[in-house]
Amino acid sequence: MDIVLEAKQIVRAFKTGAGEDFYALKGVDMQVPRGTLTILKGRSGSGKTTLLNILSALDDPTSGEVIFDGAPFRQMSMAGKEELRRKQIGFVFQSVALIPIMNAYENVDFAMRLAEIKGDYRSQIESALKIVGMNERMLHMPGQMSGGEQQRIAIARAIAHKPKVLFADEPTGALDTESGIRVMKLFRRLIEKEGITIVMTTHDPNLMELGDVIYEMEDGELAEIKRIN
Repeated sequence: MDIVLEAKQIVRAFKTGAGEDFYALKGVDMQVPRGTLTILKGRSGSGKTTLLNILSALDDPTSGEVIFDGAPFRQMSMAGKEELRRKQIGFVFQSVALIPIMNAYENVDFAMRLAEIKGDYRSQIESALKIVGMNERMLHMPGQMSGGEQQRIAIARAIAHKPKVLFADEPTGALDTESGIRVMKLFRRLIEKEGITIVMTTHDPNLMELGDVIYEMEDGELAEIKRIN
């Protein structure tokens, strides 16, 4: 099995107001196979978002190691992690956060500029918008779109630079059931057609059947693993 992302004994502790340690993660081990949809399932406070932040190099563990495509995070400088996030990782969040004064194309273009993609990347932007089914609305403003359409633009923004791994934190949390299922089916197409690996969090049990690997989190630990495919 080709593993693109691995976590080894990840511990994350935070100081409470009383000066005591609160352990959000308690020695988590997990592997993410390349070209799969891996779901971190759990209630609010279970630790899934904390784990996602560490896996995506947005936060550092108190102890333990994350290995991204063979490269340990602990051997990377802050600048190295920042470059990794810009060039090899994509992010989708529950809050879409499109720039309201930019149309769909411009929102994706702005993300490409932040990633410091060089050359004429117009075709990459148009391709990303086509993949998510929004190429005919590339000149529309966010205020002219539904919540589900805005989330698809956010996904196009996250994949235009062709990341190895897409991290999605509750990407369907603000959507109705039908729009949420559309987003999940879009994730399946991204994996099958584009070869992107996706790691996402959710608390919605209706989305489980679309995942390849499911880790159920409870009180900072992986309580159960389900491999569907």
